[in-house]
Amino acid sequence: MRFMMLMIPKGYESAQPGEMPSAEAVAAMMKYNESLKKAGVLLALDGLHPPSMGARVSFPDGRPHVTDGPFAEVKEVLGGYWMIQVRSREEAIEWAKRCPASANEVIEIRQVQELADFPADVQKAAAGFTEMQPHSKKAS
Repeated sequence: MRFMMLMIPKGYESAQPGEMPSAEAVAAMMKYNESLKKAGVLLALDGLHPPSMGARVSFPDGRPHVTDGPFAEVKEVLGGYWMIQVRSREEAIEWAKRCPASANEVIEIRQVQELADFPADVQKAAAGFTEMQPHSKKAS
């Protein structure tokens, strides 16, 4: 089972372009990332620049409308993510609990929809899209 662990740092919605975490925070997080890697559960991870550097594309009338960040109406934003492959939701929660997060951070855990989760007609419609096919990596 694949899960995304989504880091939601409070206050990041108003962070200025180029705002970065401290070296101490990064060092602690790198130790955690290394433990995920050594356990063989880490598939991918990335940190994200603040929303002030982003853009949103909405489709209010069926046509694209671009809004540059920051986004005044946003209360929570993603600061980064981990993609892990584990045996269960409970195991994903256990990994999230080990994160050296600060008091202003929350990790949301979401299971990735696998092609096999969908009805047969949806599986057939997506059959040629290899990125949605089962992954061969096994959790350790």
